[in-house]
Amino acid sequence: MSTMVKDRISMESKRVSISAKRQITIPQKYFKTLGFDTEAECIVRGNELVLRPVKKDAGGEFAEQILADLIAHGYSGEELLKRFKEEQRKVRPAVEAMLAEASRAAASETKYASYDEVFAEEE
Repeated sequence: MSTMVKDRISMESKRVSISAKRQITIPQKYFKTLGFDTEAECIVRGNELVLRPVKKDAGGEFAEQILADLIAHGYSGEELLKRFKEEQRKVRPAVEAMLAEASRAAASETKYASYDEVFAEEE
């Protein structure tokens, strides 16, 4: 096990073996510390494979705003619950799309929007 600091972020690494079935075992210390349960999310980032625990309650970041908007539109009861679930499922893909666009802008692959353009009042 080795510890290093990269960009002021402490990183710890441990070499693990890969079985003939392409399986790995997450070291117990990492499993507990990071809060893994029964699922992991695999992300390819450049030439790295990132494993992180799946958050069961992901998407709740905008719950209050979504509910307020739906209530303002007159939804209640079962219809409110149905619409809330639909809107909540849209949050993560929207955030991921924004992050991907930000990465492309940072790499000068696309035009970027200014703060004023993003947060301008709609006409």
